[in-house]
Order: sequence, then structure tokens, then C-alpha cells
Amino acid sequence: MYRLAAIAALALTAGCATLTESTQQQVTVQTILDNREVGGVGCVLYNDVGKWFVTSPARVTIRRSAAPLRVDCKQDGAAWAYEKVDSKVNSSVWGNVVLTAGAGYLVDRNTGAGFDYPATLTVILHKGEEADGRAPPAPGVTVY
Repeated sequence: MYRLAAIAALALTAGCATLTESTQQQVTVQTILDNREVGGVGCVLYNDVGKWFVTSPARVTIRRSAAPLRVDCKQDGAAWAYEKVDSKVNSSVWGNVVLTAGAGYLVDRNTGAGFDYPATLTVILHKGEEADGRAPPAPGVTVY
């Protein structure tokens, strides 16, 4: 009887991303200008659970989230980029949905453990003010 209960408990947690996956993820940030990688660009990555500062190219550990990750980069007024990267549901969530009738999905969504961002974030930089009239937005303005 106790064995059956233990097996059932194990089966219920087997797919739970909160228990099997970390809420942390390493991502690599690379910046591109005129089809070439550019180093020394300051970038801020942020989502609803944190903010991280890097100088590209770099690898940084961030907190996972179901929310998009914003990547804002700037190089001495010469180049800039504002991008949004959506998170994707990872494979651990599907087992959780099946085994817990969806209840565990809510936990994974709140902790971010059930979601991944791309491992490499390639940020395309724009020079100062573009010919089409685009310019970097004012500080604090969200661009999607």
C-alpha cells in the first residue's frame, strides 16, 4: 500500500518543471552591426522577475519566466537595439499538464521553471538614426 502511494507521488512529480528544472537559465548575448559581430556593447536584459547587465559578447544567468525578455543595448550613442524575446514552454511542462490535470502548470508558469528563452540571443544593432527615420526611443519607453 505504501509502495503504491510512493509510486503515485513520484509519478505526479515526474513531469513537474518546478521540481525537475531550475528557475535559472544561461543565455549568450551577441550583438551584430552591418552583418558583423560587434563587441563591447552594453546590454540590459530584463523580464518581470529581474534585470541583468552585460557587455557583449557575454554569457549571463537569468531567471526564467513566462513573460517576454527585453534586451536593450547601446554602444556610445553610435548603435542601439531594443528587442523582445518570447519564452517558450519547455518539455517538462507537458508531463506536468498530463500528470497533474493542469494544476502543476500554474505553478510552473508562476515560477518560470516551465519556460525557456533561446540559448543564444542575437541582437541586431541599428546605427544612430536610421535613414527611415527610426531613432532610439526615449529612456523608459517600452518598444515591442
